[in-house]
Amino acid sequence: MKVLLASQSPRRKELLKTVLPEFAIESYPADEHFKGETPEETVKEIALRKLLAVESPERYDLIIASDTLVYKDGIYYGKPIDETDAVRMLKELEGKTHVVVSGLAISYNGVRECYSVSTDVTFYPMSEAQIKEYLSTHYCLDKAGAYAVQDGVVVEKLNGSYSNVVGLPMEKLEEILKEKKII
Repeated sequence: MKVLLASQSPRRKELLKTVLPEFAIESYPADEHFKGETPEETVKEIALRKLLAVESPERYDLIIASDTLVYKDGIYYGKPIDETDAVRMLKELEGKTHVVVSGLAISYNGVRECYSVSTDVTFYPMSEAQIKEYLSTHYCLDKAGAYAVQDGVVVEKLNGSYSNVVGLPMEKLEEILKEKKII
């Protein structure tokens, strides 16, 4: 079976390796500027756009694409544009609970399906100095919400899928792959 992960994310690659040891990795530009009525609609649409951007999709039996965002009180937190934006995001999220939502788009033998997975995440309270220290020691400009759960620094607790917060909802993906008898 020929499998493609339509992402350049090293985190998604490592997660997918836990269930599918062999797959190709390609990523094509896709319009990520979309704001649906809900965060779930938003990430599903962006994941689908990433899936549809794959050139010559007929080369693969299975294509997996994903998109992740942070959402709180009507505000979408994607990847920060610079360190100032990252500080702003972390200041708005510190000490509070937000939702991490991932969209998962799958094409299996040409049939496309889209899903979303949500996880509640609570940050520790942090001072501005702690936020700046965090950003000086952890590269977060390529992460939604300007943080990484796996660094164990800013997240106090989470309710739901840990891998979803990393960027690929593995429990849902494994469920889909088992239903299709891929794993």
